[in-house]
Amino acid sequence: MIFDKIELSEAKVIKTEDQYETYLSEVETLLSLGTNLPHKFSEHLELLTLLVESYENSKYPIDPPDPIEAIKFRMDQQGLKQVDLVPYFGTKSRVSEVLNRNRPLTIPMIRSLSTGLGISVDTLVGVATEQQPTEKQEIDWSKFPTKEMVARGWVDRITGKGAPPIEQQVQQFIRSIGWNFGDAAFKRTIGGLAYSPTTKYALYAWLARVVQKSRTQKDRVDNFDEALITDSALRELAQLSWFEEGPLLAVEYLQKLGINMVVEPHLNRTHLDGAALKDTDGSPIIGLTLRHDRLDNFWFTLLHEVAHIWKHVGKEETFLDDLDASTQDSREAEANRIARDSLIPRLAWKRSEVSRKPTEDSIIALSRELKISPAIIAGRVRREKNDHRLFSELVGHGEVRKLFL
Repeated sequence: MIFDKIELSEAKVIKTEDQYETYLSEVETLLSLGTNLPHKFSEHLELLTLLVESYENSKYPIDPPDPIEAIKFRMDQQGLKQVDLVPYFGTKSRVSEVLNRNRPLTIPMIRSLSTGLGISVDTLVGVATEQQPTEKQEIDWSKFPTKEMVARGWVDRITGKGAPPIEQQVQQFIRSIGWNFGDAAFKRTIGGLAYSPTTKYALYAWLARVVQKSRTQKDRVDNFDEALITDSALRELAQLSWFEEGPLLAVEYLQKLGINMVVEPHLNRTHLDGAALKDTDGSPIIGLTLRHDRLDNFWFTLLHEVAHIWKHVGKEETFLDDLDASTQDSREAEANRIARDSLIPRLAWKRSEVSRKPTEDSIIALSRELKISPAIIAGRVRREKNDHRLFSELVGHGEVRKLFL
């Protein structure tokens, strides 16, 4: 009998990543045996699952719910409009200011909302803490990379008598997107590293261009349904890498999910691989720079950004990614994990010869088994061994930009 050949590990509190991976592999093995497990095995599976979840929660903690979104969610639940919140806030203008994050909650507001809407005080205190007035930051429009923006055709350099200053033209370009440009734009980081204000102006300009291109695409979609993003959908997306024109097929596949993808080269000094965000109408956008023109980088970055859309991107949150930089952000770690496992399932990697002794033949064999590009497997070997000289001929140098630019 198959169960006689299975040795169960000794279940202990997980303290290392290796132990975590071992338990996770064992959980997947037991799950693959079906639901009718003998009592001994089902109990062991339940215990391992609890240990794995405990470790994931401690290492990759889930951020607390956004307080403003909590209020809006309760409004949706109860069919309330802003005018219905006046008794809790005092005036219509205060309701609008708080929901737009322009005014902090007061103690009386918190008490009234907690009692009237049943939202915990802890959550509402988060609003008061997060929305404390900050020092207004003056926008220096001259710090935008105007020369690059003009050279790329983002802004038309109008010259001659009576022509507006170039800074004014840049301002019109940024504000045409409909975003509230303010202090929050200068608090963005990439890979946990704070950039200079000048570089952050460049990042904001790039984001505005990505949104602009997304809106003007002939095949733009606005039918996003987050329920369509599943583990199996990500695996199907990864398997498009098997085809020579896989990156173009990926764009079409994302459109079926309601996600728009834009390619826009990064601006000087931004060191950007990609971004995940939502437009003002809620339509998800993925922006890719293709700064590393390799197939392995394209597919990992793409799956990483889709993971952000799936798990992390809210109405007002943008993820900017330099995937060469290290980060302690749990959301980035989760996006990395989802991308890695979608491209190469965890069990398939552990069982493969590539994970033990990578060779060109073993990489090709695994790529055929998984129906994915060998570039993805070669790229993973290079990352895990931290040696980018390995298998350079397999990672697809120069195979991406030519499809888009």
